[in-house]
Amino acid sequence: MRFDVLTLFPEIFPGYLGQSLLHKAIQRGLVEVVIHDIRRWSTDKHHKVDDRPFGGGPGMILRVEPVVECVETVQTLSAPRGHVVLLSPQGRRLNQTVVEELAARQRLILLCGRYEGFDQRVVEILQPDEISVGDYVLNGGEVAAMVIIDAVVRLVPGVLGHQDSNVDDSFSRGNRLLEFAQYTRPRVYRGHHVPDVLLTGHHAEIAQWRREQSYERTKKRRADLLDEPTAPDA
Repeated sequence: MRFDVLTLFPEIFPGYLGQSLLHKAIQRGLVEVVIHDIRRWSTDKHHKVDDRPFGGGPGMILRVEPVVECVETVQTLSAPRGHVVLLSPQGRRLNQTVVEELAARQRLILLCGRYEGFDQRVVEILQPDEISVGDYVLNGGEVAAMVIIDAVVRLVPGVLGHQDSNVDDSFSRGNRLLEFAQYTRPRVYRGHHVPDVLLTGHHAEIAQWRREQSYERTKKRRADLLDEPTAPDA
Protein backbone atom coordinates (compact mmCIF):
# COMPACT_ATOMS: atom_id res chain seq x y z
CA MET A 1 0.00 0.00 0.00
CA ARG A 2 1.23 3.50 -0.81
CA PHE A 3 0.71 6.72 1.16
CA ASP A 4 1.61 10.11 -0.33
CA VAL A 5 1.68 12.85 2.30
CA LEU A 6 1.45 16.45 1.10
CA THR A 7 2.66 18.93 3.71
CA LEU A 8 4.37 22.26 4.34
CA PHE A 9 6.57 20.64 6.98
CA PRO A 10 8.11 17.42 5.60
CA GLU A 11 10.77 17.40 8.32
CA ILE A 12 8.12 16.31 10.84
CA PHE A 13 7.92 12.80 9.37
CA PRO A 14 11.36 11.07 9.29
CA GLY A 15 11.38 10.17 12.99
CA TYR A 16 7.88 8.74 12.82
CA LEU A 17 8.60 6.73 9.68
CA GLY A 18 11.81 5.30 11.10
CA GLN A 19 10.30 3.53 14.11
CA SER A 20 8.42 0.40 15.13
CA LEU A 21 6.05 -1.67 12.97
CA LEU A 22 5.70 1.01 10.30
CA HIS A 23 9.45 1.12 9.73
CA LYS A 24 9.57 -2.68 9.45
CA ALA A 25 6.63 -2.67 7.04
CA ILE A 26 8.41 -0.11 4.85
CA GLN A 27 11.63 -2.13 4.91
CA ARG A 28 9.75 -5.27 3.89
CA GLY A 29 8.04 -3.50 1.00
CA LEU A 30 4.55 -3.92 2.44
CA VAL A 31 4.02 -0.18 2.78
CA GLU A 32 5.43 2.83 0.94
CA VAL A 33 5.26 6.35 2.36
CA VAL A 34 6.35 9.29 0.20
CA ILE A 35 6.49 12.83 1.60
CA HIS A 36 5.95 15.84 -0.71
CA ASP A 37 6.63 19.49 0.15
CA ILE A 38 3.75 21.63 -1.13
CA ARG A 39 6.09 24.64 -1.27
CA ARG A 40 7.80 23.10 -4.32
CA TRP A 41 4.69 24.02 -6.32
CA SER A 42 4.75 27.68 -5.31
CA THR A 43 5.60 30.20 -8.03
CA ASP A 44 6.56 32.80 -5.43
CA LYS A 45 10.31 33.45 -5.18
CA HIS A 46 10.11 32.92 -1.43
CA HIS A 47 8.03 29.72 -1.87
CA LYS A 48 5.08 31.37 -0.16
CA VAL A 49 1.90 29.30 -0.29
CA ASP A 50 -0.51 31.34 1.86
CA ASP A 51 -2.22 34.73 1.70
CA ARG A 52 -4.69 36.93 3.55
CA PRO A 53 -8.38 35.95 3.31
CA PHE A 54 -10.67 37.94 1.04
CA GLY A 55 -13.24 39.76 3.17
CA GLY A 56 -10.84 40.13 6.06
CA GLY A 57 -10.39 38.05 9.16
CA PRO A 58 -7.56 36.58 11.22
CA GLY A 59 -4.83 34.26 9.99
CA MET A 60 -3.72 33.17 6.56
CA ILE A 61 -5.28 30.84 3.99
CA LEU A 62 -3.48 28.23 1.88
CA ARG A 63 -3.65 29.29 -1.76
CA VAL A 64 -5.44 27.17 -4.30
CA GLU A 65 -2.79 27.02 -7.08
CA PRO A 66 0.13 25.30 -5.31
CA VAL A 67 -2.13 22.87 -3.46
CA VAL A 68 -4.14 21.75 -6.49
CA GLU A 69 -1.08 21.53 -8.72
CA CYS A 70 0.82 19.56 -6.08
CA VAL A 71 -1.99 17.02 -5.77
CA GLU A 72 -2.43 16.68 -9.52
CA THR A 73 1.29 16.12 -10.05
CA VAL A 74 1.56 13.58 -7.24
CA GLN A 75 -1.40 11.68 -8.70
CA THR A 76 0.60 11.06 -11.88
CA LEU A 77 3.64 9.64 -10.06
CA SER A 78 2.17 6.19 -9.48
CA ALA A 79 -0.80 4.04 -10.37
CA PRO A 80 -3.54 4.11 -9.30
CA ARG A 81 -4.00 7.88 -9.03
CA GLY A 82 -4.97 7.51 -5.40
CA HIS A 83 -7.80 8.45 -3.06
CA VAL A 84 -7.33 12.05 -1.91
CA VAL A 85 -7.96 12.63 1.81
CA LEU A 86 -8.02 16.17 3.16
CA LEU A 87 -7.46 16.29 6.92
CA SER A 88 -10.06 18.73 8.19
CA PRO A 89 -12.03 19.33 11.41
CA GLN A 90 -15.05 19.72 9.12
CA GLY A 91 -14.70 16.22 7.68
CA ARG A 92 -16.44 12.97 8.59
CA ARG A 93 -15.26 11.48 11.87
CA LEU A 94 -12.52 8.88 11.69
CA ASN A 95 -13.51 5.54 13.21
CA GLN A 96 -12.58 1.92 12.64
CA THR A 97 -15.17 1.52 9.87
CA VAL A 98 -13.59 4.43 7.98
CA VAL A 99 -10.12 2.98 8.65
CA GLU A 100 -11.19 -0.34 7.13
CA GLU A 101 -12.62 1.51 4.13
CA LEU A 102 -9.33 3.36 3.60
CA ALA A 103 -7.30 0.17 4.05
CA ALA A 104 -9.17 -1.39 1.14
CA ARG A 105 -7.58 1.16 -1.21
CA GLN A 106 -4.21 0.68 -2.86
CA ARG A 107 -3.09 4.27 -2.48
CA LEU A 108 -3.98 7.23 -0.25
CA ILE A 109 -2.97 10.84 -0.84
CA LEU A 110 -3.10 12.68 2.51
CA LEU A 111 -3.36 16.45 2.25
CA CYS A 112 -2.25 18.27 5.43
CA GLY A 113 -3.59 21.73 6.13
CA ARG A 114 -2.07 24.58 8.14
CA TYR A 115 -2.93 28.10 9.27
CA GLU A 116 -6.66 28.89 8.86
CA GLY A 117 -7.20 26.17 6.28
CA PHE A 118 -7.50 25.85 2.51
CA ASP A 119 -9.00 28.14 -0.09
CA GLN A 120 -12.44 26.57 -0.65
CA ARG A 121 -11.62 26.06 -4.33
CA VAL A 122 -9.20 23.28 -3.28
CA VAL A 123 -12.24 21.30 -2.15
CA GLU A 124 -14.35 22.29 -5.14
CA ILE A 125 -11.70 21.24 -7.68
CA LEU A 126 -10.22 18.13 -6.03
CA GLN A 127 -13.41 16.80 -4.38
CA PRO A 128 -11.36 15.13 -1.61
CA ASP A 129 -12.60 12.83 1.12
CA GLU A 130 -12.56 15.21 4.11
CA ILE A 131 -11.76 13.38 7.36
CA SER A 132 -11.52 14.62 10.95
CA VAL A 133 -9.65 12.72 13.67
CA GLY A 134 -11.71 14.34 16.43
CA ASP A 135 -13.48 17.39 17.75
CA TYR A 136 -10.43 19.38 18.73
CA VAL A 137 -7.97 21.72 17.02
CA LEU A 138 -4.47 20.73 15.90
CA ASN A 139 -1.72 23.01 14.62
CA GLY A 140 -1.86 21.19 11.30
CA GLY A 141 -2.83 18.03 9.49
CA GLU A 142 0.49 16.23 9.91
CA VAL A 143 -0.37 14.53 13.21
CA ALA A 144 -3.79 13.61 11.80
CA ALA A 145 -2.09 12.07 8.76
CA MET A 146 0.08 9.98 11.09
CA VAL A 147 -3.05 8.79 12.89
CA ILE A 148 -4.55 7.59 9.62
CA ILE A 149 -1.33 5.90 8.52
CA ASP A 150 -0.91 4.21 11.91
CA ALA A 151 -4.48 2.89 11.93
CA VAL A 152 -4.51 1.77 8.29
CA VAL A 153 -1.15 -0.05 8.20
CA ARG A 154 -2.32 -2.38 10.97
CA LEU A 155 -4.81 -3.78 8.47
CA VAL A 156 -2.29 -4.29 5.67
CA PRO A 157 -1.68 -8.06 5.38
CA GLY A 158 1.67 -9.08 6.85
CA VAL A 159 2.33 -5.92 8.87
CA LEU A 160 1.41 -7.34 12.28
CA GLY A 161 3.42 -10.20 13.71
CA HIS A 162 0.36 -12.45 14.07
CA GLN A 163 -2.49 -12.55 11.58
CA ASP A 164 -5.05 -12.35 14.41
CA SER A 165 -3.34 -9.54 16.33
CA ASN A 166 -5.97 -6.96 15.39
CA VAL A 167 -9.05 -9.18 15.66
CA ASP A 168 -9.72 -8.45 19.35
CA ASP A 169 -8.72 -4.79 19.21
CA SER A 170 -11.34 -2.33 20.36
CA PHE A 171 -13.59 -1.33 17.43
CA SER A 172 -12.03 -3.86 15.00
CA ARG A 173 -14.18 -5.67 12.44
CA GLY A 174 -17.48 -4.43 13.82
CA ASN A 175 -16.50 -5.05 17.44
CA ARG A 176 -18.17 -2.35 19.55
CA LEU A 177 -16.68 -3.51 22.84
CA LEU A 178 -13.47 -2.22 24.38
CA GLU A 179 -10.65 -4.72 24.64
CA PHE A 180 -10.49 -6.90 27.76
CA ALA A 181 -7.78 -6.47 30.42
CA GLN A 182 -4.43 -8.08 29.57
CA TYR A 183 -1.70 -9.44 31.87
CA THR A 184 1.81 -10.89 31.65
CA ARG A 185 4.57 -11.89 34.10
CA PRO A 186 5.06 -11.56 37.04
CA ARG A 187 1.92 -13.20 38.45
CA VAL A 188 2.02 -10.95 41.52
CA TYR A 189 3.32 -7.38 41.75
CA ARG A 190 2.90 -5.17 44.82
CA GLY A 191 -0.03 -7.28 45.95
CA HIS A 192 -1.79 -7.13 42.58
CA HIS A 193 -2.52 -10.62 41.23
CA VAL A 194 -3.17 -11.92 37.74
CA PRO A 195 -6.78 -13.29 37.69
CA ASP A 196 -6.75 -17.01 38.43
CA VAL A 197 -8.83 -17.91 35.38
CA LEU A 198 -5.99 -16.84 33.07
CA LEU A 199 -3.68 -19.39 34.70
CA THR A 200 -6.01 -22.39 34.32
CA GLY A 201 -5.31 -23.19 30.69
CA HIS A 202 -9.09 -23.65 30.20
CA HIS A 203 -9.62 -21.83 26.92
CA ALA A 204 -13.42 -21.73 27.00
CA GLU A 205 -13.47 -20.23 30.51
CA ILE A 206 -10.78 -17.71 29.55
CA ALA A 207 -12.75 -16.70 26.45
CA GLN A 208 -15.90 -16.22 28.51
CA TRP A 209 -14.04 -14.18 31.13
CA ARG A 210 -12.61 -11.96 28.41
CA ARG A 211 -16.05 -11.39 26.86
CA GLU A 212 -17.40 -10.41 30.24
CA GLN A 213 -14.43 -8.13 30.89
CA SER A 214 -14.94 -6.41 27.53
CA TYR A 215 -18.61 -5.86 28.19
CA GLU A 216 -18.13 -4.52 31.72
CA ARG A 217 -15.29 -2.24 30.67
CA THR A 218 -17.37 -0.86 27.80
CA LYS A 219 -20.41 -0.39 30.05
CA LYS A 220 -18.29 1.56 32.54
CA ARG A 221 -16.19 3.63 30.15
CA ARG A 222 -18.11 3.88 26.85
CA ALA A 223 -21.74 2.95 27.43
CA ASP A 224 -22.62 4.80 24.23
CA LEU A 225 -21.07 1.93 22.27
CA LEU A 226 -23.50 -0.67 23.59
CA ASP A 227 -26.40 -1.49 21.29
CA GLU A 228 -28.43 -2.99 24.17
CA PRO A 229 -27.86 -3.10 27.95
CA THR A 230 -27.61 -6.89 28.28
CA ALA A 231 -24.57 -8.91 29.17
CA PRO A 232 -23.00 -11.12 26.48
CA ASP A 233 -24.09 -14.74 26.26
CA ALA A 234 -21.82 -17.49 27.55
